[in-house]
Amino acid sequence: MRPTRTSLCLIIVVLMASTSQAETEKPLVRVGSKAFTESVVLGEVLEHLIADGGGRPEHRAELGGTQVCWKALLSGDIDCYVEYTGTIQQEILSGESVRGDESLREALARRGVTMSRHLGFNNTYALGMPEELAAKLNIRTISDLAASPELPRLKMRFSDEFIERDDGWNGLRREYGLPEIAARGIDHSLAYRGLQSGSHQITDVFTTDAEIRLYNIRVLEDNRSYFPLYQAVLLSRADLQDRAPQVVQSLHRIEGLIDNAAMIDMNARAKLDRIDESRVAADFLKDKLNLSITLPGEGRSARLMQATHRLLDNLLQHLMLVSVSLIAAIVVAVPLGIISYCHPRLGRVVLNSVGIVQTLPAMAVLVFTIPILGLGAWPAIFALFLYSLLPIVRNTYTGLSDIPQHLRDSAMVLGLSPMARLRLVELPLASTSIMGGIKTAAVINVGTATIGALVGAGGFGQPILTGIRLDDFSLILQGAVPAAALAIVVQAAFGYAERWIIPAGLRIQST
Repeated sequence: MRPTRTSLCLIIVVLMASTSQAETEKPLVRVGSKAFTESVVLGEVLEHLIADGGGRPEHRAELGGTQVCWKALLSGDIDCYVEYTGTIQQEILSGESVRGDESLREALARRGVTMSRHLGFNNTYALGMPEELAAKLNIRTISDLAASPELPRLKMRFSDEFIERDDGWNGLRREYGLPEIAARGIDHSLAYRGLQSGSHQITDVFTTDAEIRLYNIRVLEDNRSYFPLYQAVLLSRADLQDRAPQVVQSLHRIEGLIDNAAMIDMNARAKLDRIDESRVAADFLKDKLNLSITLPGEGRSARLMQATHRLLDNLLQHLMLVSVSLIAAIVVAVPLGIISYCHPRLGRVVLNSVGIVQTLPAMAVLVFTIPILGLGAWPAIFALFLYSLLPIVRNTYTGLSDIPQHLRDSAMVLGLSPMARLRLVELPLASTSIMGGIKTAAVINVGTATIGALVGAGGFGQPILTGIRLDDFSLILQGAVPAAALAIVVQAAFGYAERWIIPAGLRIQST
């Protein structure tokens, strides 16, 4: 009996459903990575190993710095990521007396985190300067730099994390007796271009950075062995072993697999040759473990479809961040502005408070909220909500306070109650100012929402962050141009909305 077309369709549907169900039943394992190329490449390596071990991987890439990834691991927003022993000792376990791998493992175990054996390479900090300049000044070691009479004329730019961490600039300065030079921060990905352009002459480098060879940088010898070893290790949540034992077994195959030469080669392919990190990781695992990894299509049409899909995804994510935070800010800020107007003493406290909130560093807000709100959209929405309060509260208060006294007196003569005066007279008269504050907050939010990429919230900040990391101007434009266009659209949309919200007489007056 020949199967009918209907029966064939039913068979296909059943097979697709069973495949989808089987995929869903695989344990979900989330991988994290920091916002530099090496970490992203290693995250892709872990992602492929998780899939090969029967897991369902999810890579949350470019999550800012150490504290973001570490807090995400503790909160369960990610299950594993690659860290470095020196960073664990100096940054994560700062203040604790830990020496050696076993001591690190014990300290991490008390926090519910396991540490693997070394992955095989040591990516320590170092100072770098252009080879031509270093040769001219005869500087080979950090001690040579400290003793050089030209040091006061050399400009230094270090990554923000290097400036702040215990084993960074301040400790290095004390160890070598370097002068108290005000070292300014710079994104690590931009530091090499600064050396090339001459905007500064000294920066911090990672010894496996591919740019060292590209830009002909001399790595200064740490002749006093100040920097600890930064052996790469895998950190994972202790409960991952119970949830996905086969995945853990697959992940541990990376131990001892990557030496310094291999890591430098992968970094160079990703950052200099512009090969996708997933492809770089797949080629490495094919060479080392003979894993056959199937990646999505890499032809021109496939890349175009992926780019279109990413653009739409980023747009929807960006709109969600802006709209949710703005609506929440309107609900809170307009009443606060009214309260400030009705109670002047309390109003000064409210206005000062929202002004202080506006000065909080965005990255600090994101890091502090991760243990409570986790990774993804909510920390970014909370930060945007905070930054939206000031313009709306201030404009609401100003709009109500600037109402001419004779109009208030007229409302009182009509016998209206204070609540009725507020609702029927004062708020409509202040609507132009209130809408101006909301419009300002909305436009600011569109630009500020790009920081959400640092905690995995997506949006147009993601291609900007990736473009900076890869020194790819076209990627930066893929985020910057749509974000700017969206800001223009939002401003125009609010201009149109004013026709329906602001009374006609006020619109005529304002024009």
